[in-house]
Amino acid sequence: MKTLLLFSTLSFLSITAFSQKQLFNGKNLKNWEIFLGSPVTGFEDLAKKATPSSTYQVIEMDGGKVIRISGDINASLTTKAEYGNYHLRLEFKWGEKVYGRRNSGLLYHSYGPFGAAFGTWMANIEHQLMHDNLGDTYLMANTWCETKVKKGDDGKTFFYNPEGQATAFSETDNGRSIKKMKDAEEPLGEWNTVDLYCFGQTAIHVVNGQVVMVNTNCSKLENGQKIPLTKGKIQLQSEGGEFFIRKVEIEKIKGVPASFIQ
Repeated sequence: MKTLLLFSTLSFLSITAFSQKQLFNGKNLKNWEIFLGSPVTGFEDLAKKATPSSTYQVIEMDGGKVIRISGDINASLTTKAEYGNYHLRLEFKWGEKVYGRRNSGLLYHSYGPFGAAFGTWMANIEHQLMHDNLGDTYLMANTWCETKVKKGDDGKTFFYNPEGQATAFSETDNGRSIKKMKDAEEPLGEWNTVDLYCFGQTAIHVVNGQVVMVNTNCSKLENGQKIPLTKGKIQLQSEGGEFFIRKVEIEKIKGVPASFIQ
């Protein structure tokens, strides 16, 4: 991969951070917008009762303010601004209430209208937060990427592996789903730290300090053409499980640690 060789050899890839910003200010959600979408299957009655303030709210927990996500309706908490070339850190844990399954996602490079993906979310690439799948990639709507993978024992499932074969993924290219290289999730009820590095068309998923996914050549498909996808809004899903977030912070970077992509 020419892109990876370039990343590995140029000295500017040492990480440089500036203009750190707290996307969650610890007080309210004024920098975000909320979109309520489709019901969680089997919980249609709860969706009828849901409101923006019941789905995403700021509450007291563990001596500080956190975002509580209800999970009882499919919904999006979305930044008002777009971001590119950044390192984002998210700290979260699961609650006790479950509506089908503990599912959520950190959706990056989001663009276009709400509802483009599953009737709720903007088109995006997902850093999966679902319990037992933390760190997976899922490509929503017309997004596309290339990832080094090896097949699992079933011969069908693709797992990220830095020694694997660079493979295209999308709705029409080997599917939308790429599994994490390894499980680095903390037990239920404990806080997890997720780091997302996006630089150019490369996106790196880090779970509790361990690199579990590297996607390259991130793009969107339009009229048969691949258009580079390097920036977008950030969405946080409500999707079936009560979920708490105590930190969402972002900083601009001039590259990613070279060790992540060797």
